[in-house]
Amino acid sequence: MTLVASDLSTEKLVLNFGPAHPATHGTLRIIMELDGEIITKATPEIGYLHSGFEKLGEHLDYNQYITITDRMNYLSPMCNNVAFALAAEKLLDLEVPKRAQYIRVLMCELSRIADHILAVGMQAVDIGAFTAFLYGFRLREKIYDLFEWACGSRLTTSYTRVGGLMRDLPDGFGARTKALLDDIPATLEEIDGLLTHNRIWLDRTRGIGVITAEQVISYGLTGPIGRAAGVDYDLRIKEPYSSYQDFDFDVVIGKDGDVYDRYMVRMYEMWESLKICRQVLEKMPVGPVNVDADSKAILPPRDEVFNSIEGLIHHFEVTMENRGFTPPVGETYVPTESPNGELGYFIVSDGGRTPYRVRTRPPSLINYSIFPEIIPGSTISDTVAILGSLNVIAGELDR
Repeated sequence: MTLVASDLSTEKLVLNFGPAHPATHGTLRIIMELDGEIITKATPEIGYLHSGFEKLGEHLDYNQYITITDRMNYLSPMCNNVAFALAAEKLLDLEVPKRAQYIRVLMCELSRIADHILAVGMQAVDIGAFTAFLYGFRLREKIYDLFEWACGSRLTTSYTRVGGLMRDLPDGFGARTKALLDDIPATLEEIDGLLTHNRIWLDRTRGIGVITAEQVISYGLTGPIGRAAGVDYDLRIKEPYSSYQDFDFDVVIGKDGDVYDRYMVRMYEMWESLKICRQVLEKMPVGPVNVDADSKAILPPRDEVFNSIEGLIHHFEVTMENRGFTPPVGETYVPTESPNGELGYFIVSDGGRTPYRVRTRPPSLINYSIFPEIIPGSTISDTVAILGSLNVIAGELDR
């Protein structure tokens, strides 16, 4: 019997991609349908962490919940702390002192560098360039040394408070930060020399995972992903917060929207963050880092709690049930520009000591929503490069 082409049939192969860190940057599972090496369909499944971050907000007071925000994007927790504090302060109609605003900007921009450098490094590891990751990780640890000095913690920082900060910066922090800022360009230039014009890197990233400006707007994508596609949207410029309007910096815009452009946007944004950090240190005002303690809307300084009866009573009244500060009935939302895009907290208050509802607008969840549309037609090796360029943080998915 002779077979002809019309007698032959093929079936698509169904492949589970993840959940495993080496492939998917966290507990992500992707159900793929393959026609040979080509992906015809990809169905993401994100429900693995079951962290309940938002529900916890209904059972913790406003300052206690700051410790939970650290765990969402654990690569730049300072940005999470600031975003929630801004939303709570808007609800309470509080304006923190200028020094506190500047310190928040400094911490957020150092976090942006730490987040971007690790995103670039991990993307390089995915594609096979391990050395760039080591350079980036070394820099990230130096930034975490500063965080540890400022607040006593490296990863889950919880540095902000509603109405200000946990404490002021230690003596010598500015000089040490300036020394680090002077060292960062060398690391960025090393990574740039390894990757930007590398033929293998170009072949694996250019024209891969293209996202158009129309798709950015349709899906609500933000951050480096949106700007790499040519969409000029940066909340530090569009809706300035925490005195960002006081600083001069450029918004980095790409044009092709592919993996390579997303890499380049992150690289250039680190240079812009350096500019902002230097300006913060040059213009850093003097003064308190918390609103007036007599307002009873914030926790008192720790030394007052330990050394005076008034401070101890103040702390007791703020922290104990039915005695803590209570915002008015209402709702508020404040968007911020986190390293991955728009991060905002929506808080509903019923006048109680804890929020009635807390909802998060996490950039990773929104940005990841484009993945099933752009992945068909790609190969499995392209999938790893595309996922790395999206920089999905699993803590922001199944919240």
